[in-house]
Amino acid sequence: MFEISQLRCFVAVAEELHFSRAAERLNMTQPPLSRQIRLLEHHVGAQLLERTSRTVRLTAAGKAFFPDAARILRLAEEAAATARRNAKGDKGSLSIGFTASFGYHLLPAMVRKLRECAPDVSLTLKELVTGAQLEALHSGVLDIGLVRPHNHEGELETVFLAGEALYLAIPKQDADLWPAEPTLACLQDKPFLMYSPYEARYFHNLLSNCFQREDVLPQIVEYVAQMHTMLALVQSGIGVALIPKSATSLHFDDILLRQIATTPPKPVEMVYSYRKDNNNPALEIFLNQVLPAFKS
Repeated sequence: MFEISQLRCFVAVAEELHFSRAAERLNMTQPPLSRQIRLLEHHVGAQLLERTSRTVRLTAAGKAFFPDAARILRLAEEAAATARRNAKGDKGSLSIGFTASFGYHLLPAMVRKLRECAPDVSLTLKELVTGAQLEALHSGVLDIGLVRPHNHEGELETVFLAGEALYLAIPKQDADLWPAEPTLACLQDKPFLMYSPYEARYFHNLLSNCFQREDVLPQIVEYVAQMHTMLALVQSGIGVALIPKSATSLHFDDILLRQIATTPPKPVEMVYSYRKDNNNPALEIFLNQVLPAFKS
């Protein structure tokens, strides 16, 4: 029979689809991680992952196995957490997923609010991209996901939370080349750092639609997945970028941030999703006592 440690390794690789990131997440090296996966596949009697020099993906058997594996792991973690809470007198637990931009500002404020409303709730926080959060919500690994807009799925409830303005990030040495109140039209033919159409699909599609609506065509010099990487490239003078207001808390030296006029004025949407059949009392507290304070 397989072991919990083997399930933990598989779930990490299945969520990351990258052995190096999964190993780093588990605080282990890749060789023992690979051995744990092979042992699990031996016990299961089927290949769960296909790995090449460049990619990792789930086999058909792996896709079928993943939801139950994640659920077993969640149950094991909850059993241990329940024992610890009983020993300490704590009450309830909540698992929250969030994208990086939520973590820059909103998430800390939400956690603080939850501590005020329910100081005994035990929290698990997981930074994941929207797609990974949806998988984790379906499998029961997460109670709620703070995500970007996505295709609504039957068993998930998705609610608009807030909108964000876009800010233009420019190198300080180029400050005189840009107006104090920039518009999208200012970006015509200018070196521009664009979001990746794969890893940052929401922002890529959002900006593409904005540019198309305004008939603006920047000179795209790089496609980037992460905002902190994008800002580092702005700092180096490679190009300018558009970031949501939540990311303006990432302070980089030698970068100026100027709010850009768009229609609508807050085009970046933030939503949250949770399973309709989730009856976790801590989730009810979060939905009814915490999130209303942040809706706009």
